[in-house]
Amino acid sequence: MTTLTKFADGTPPAIRQDTSANTISGSHEHTVWVHFKGANDAFRAGVWESTAGVFRGPQNDQIEYCYILEGEANIRTSDDQEFTVKAGDGFVMDNGLQPIWTVDKYIKKQWVIVSVDPN
Repeated sequence: MTTLTKFADGTPPAIRQDTSANTISGSHEHTVWVHFKGANDAFRAGVWESTAGVFRGPQNDQIEYCYILEGEANIRTSDDQEFTVKAGDGFVMDNGLQPIWTVDKYIKKQWVIVSVDPN
């Protein structure tokens, strides 16, 4: 069945993510709402939010498009490039990127993730 999924009309459950393996500092909390899964879960879309903290956001075997809805963060890549992302910004994190996120207060984003073959 082919569907159109409008995020505002959905009420998926809030899922608290265990971020302990990726935490660098702080006691941040991540919550995600998965609005859509397709192509045998190879394509997923939803909303994510984080409270203040510093953490890794590895892009292993996936490409992620993000659109910041609220708040702001600093993202540092392994080659020491730094990017500030804030409400209204859209960006893509390519497969293999190993970003470090610094969230001073709060951030909320819409995301689309496409799984890619690790080979």
